[in-house]
Formats: sequence, structure tokens, C-alpha cells
Amino acid sequence: MAIGSLFKKFLGAGASTPPAAETVDYNGYQIQPQPKQQGGQFVTAGIIRKTIGEQLKEQTFIRADTHTSFDDACAHSVRKAQQIIDEQGDRLFEH
Repeated sequence: MAIGSLFKKFLGAGASTPPAAETVDYNGYQIQPQPKQQGGQFVTAGIIRKTIGEQLKEQTFIRADTHTSFDDACAHSVRKAQQIIDEQGDRLFEH
């Protein structure tokens, strides 16, 4: 293996990156699904954002649920984020 190829492999070049998922608006929040690839599957994950006052707040989430397709993982990530929003509301941003 050539040094350049080895270096690219070491840095992760050429690794498949899932496409960006569309942001979904939900009850004043923005949900950005960001499933994480793990082996041959995708893990439920994303970011929940909301502007409070003049400050953009965001909270990431990741769950153990796995899916065989990126699209299924995105759909489940949105449903999970909606559930988090419904249960926690703005408390989600309190640390």
C-alpha cells in the first residue's frame, strides 16, 4: 500500500458519510436528524434547536436504537426528538 493511500485511510478519507438530513420544524423547535453510522447500521441521533430570547439553544441526543437504513434512522430520530420535546420542553436546555 502506498504511503499516500495509507495516510488517507488513517485520516478517514474515503469513508462513506451519510447524506445530510432535512431539518424538521416542530412546535417552535428545529429538529436536525443526524443518525450515526455504526458498523452496517445507523444509530438514532440528532440535534434539537430553539431560539430563546435572542440566543440559539441546542441539545444533542443519541439513543441505542439501530436501523438498517439512513432514512429509517432519520424518521425515528425525528419521532424521538418530538417525544423529548413533548416531555421536557424548554427544560431540555437547562444544564
